[in-house]
Amino acid sequence: MPVTRIDRARARARLQGALRAHLASRGFDEVETPCLVPAPGMEPHIRAFEAPFVPETGGAPRPLWLHSSPEYAMKRLLAEGFERIFQLARVFRNGEVSDTHNPEFTMLEMYRAGTDHAGIMEDLELAVAAGARALQPAGGTRVAWHGHVVDWAVPFDRLRVADAFAAAGVDLAGAAGDAARLRGAARERGIDAGPDGEGFDDAFFRIFLAAIEPRLGLSRPVYLTDWPASMAALSRIRRDDPRWAERFELYAAGVELANGFSELNDAAEQRRRLLEERALRVRLGRPAYPLDERFLEAVGRMPDAGGVALGLDRLLMLLTGAPALRDVLLFPAEGFLGDDPTEPGARGT
Repeated sequence: MPVTRIDRARARARLQGALRAHLASRGFDEVETPCLVPAPGMEPHIRAFEAPFVPETGGAPRPLWLHSSPEYAMKRLLAEGFERIFQLARVFRNGEVSDTHNPEFTMLEMYRAGTDHAGIMEDLELAVAAGARALQPAGGTRVAWHGHVVDWAVPFDRLRVADAFAAAGVDLAGAAGDAARLRGAARERGIDAGPDGEGFDDAFFRIFLAAIEPRLGLSRPVYLTDWPASMAALSRIRRDDPRWAERFELYAAGVELANGFSELNDAAEQRRRLLEERALRVRLGRPAYPLDERFLEAVGRMPDAGGVALGLDRLLMLLTGAPALRDVLLFPAEGFLGDDPTEPGARGT
């Protein structure tokens, strides 16, 4: 029988209910933070929706944005003494529409104080496995998606980024952060790493998207760990080997599901990275957002912690065998973009 909109809604409710019950059983508190924020994330390739506040009593509008992640606010809660927290947050990213993207989506964001990336990886895989069992007959963990049967039983696999590149025949560590050397190593294997003159990160992601990501997690979910230090984002650098960051991403059936860290709690270093990212945004012709000073102040008071953000809609897509993200959303953006929803016959669903 065809899957109905009611089926989709019930599957989402079962998944969210299972995640809430599991995390509560492990001592996590559910929190709620604002969607409207005075400073969105600074990731170079994410564009936020601007939503200015216009005072009814007059005065200049105040710039606000819909958040692309509740990360900044939740880290402020860590600094205030919260120890285990999670949120099923509605988040927004402008311009993203595809089989695996929607401009509005649901994110599971969770943090645990007193641990690191390894600890939060264990927390996440247990939660995801609980969600998988809630959606399968008799609590099974094997699900087919696009020709691959993925077993969601714990533990998930672990694979270092450098080893994933080595499996594709590219010596990432040997490139030592040099873009020309990385492109040369890729070209020897017949992999397009982009034109000369592009930076190391650009070459990295061209190789990654072409030769590595599609092969990840085809039979079991896999954590891709130890990312290059230049891609640390909001994570700590490994103390024993500063070439790599304590960052991970989770993949299943070639789809990215989650991004997590040993959280950086050095306020000066965090400020330096945000300024660097803002400068890159300017070079890319993207808006230069303001720094969130309350977040930066809180970073210096944060305990050691592990944190992760997971795309709930993508997880639901894989766990239900839905062909694309739009098939697990009651109102996908593709149904109304380009239409005037106030006109009769608009295609919004």
